[in-house]
Amino acid sequence: MKNTQYKNTNIAYTDTGKGTAIVLLHGFLENQKMWEQYIAPFSKKNRVITIDLLGHGATECLGYVHSMEDNADAVQAVLTELRIRKAIFLGHSMGGYVALAFAELYPDTVKGMVLLNSTARADSDERKLNRDRAIKAVKQSYTTFVSLAIANLFSESNRERLQSEIETVKNEALKTPLQAIVASLEGMKIRADREVLLHLTPYPKMMILGEKDPVLNYEETKMQVQDTEVKLITFPDGHMSHIENQVELTEVLLQFFKKV
Repeated sequence: MKNTQYKNTNIAYTDTGKGTAIVLLHGFLENQKMWEQYIAPFSKKNRVITIDLLGHGATECLGYVHSMEDNADAVQAVLTELRIRKAIFLGHSMGGYVALAFAELYPDTVKGMVLLNSTARADSDERKLNRDRAIKAVKQSYTTFVSLAIANLFSESNRERLQSEIETVKNEALKTPLQAIVASLEGMKIRADREVLLHLTPYPKMMILGEKDPVLNYEETKMQVQDTEVKLITFPDGHMSHIENQVELTEVLLQFFKKV
């Protein structure tokens, strides 16, 4: 684990392998440990960077709202430290929102992009209300909120089969401080709509969705890539494709990286 500074805040990251850089961005309540199983296969031919986003893992909180732009700037601080000029970005859920914010702020740095169980659209009014409810719930009962939030990310049919994996994810999530959870919810709530980037950016893009994703409506989300050159990959499970469909996902991603 290495560290750099962004706005006097400690940003934690790892740097493995050589070749074209791949930046792996975790989701809400996750940290860079979610990518542990992927570093070995990816780093055989690529340089793999994992980053703890603001308030997650070993990265400190920056304030009371962690905007996607602030997270993107923190990612850029790491890339500057490592002298990386171009990279492929892979973002899971909130990590996808950060990747899109990064692509808007630093377009010349992006060589390719994968949105994993993520969306380019802003929160709907209903989702914004749900974020406010979540903020209230986590302030009332932190442990209950985190436990329920994690279980609800998996498709119903996998919740029993993947019990030990869910427990591991939950234990990592419980390391996320309350301030970071609230700041991230606030940041996701105010994020901009970046669907236009799926249409107008020149680099290869891929969207990977779970058909039974309890968080993202599959039919609605896949509409974003209609009439674009974005490659759509669908798995039959939930929001946690990196766990629910690990073998297939690894293969799909290695093929994508090879072509970028």
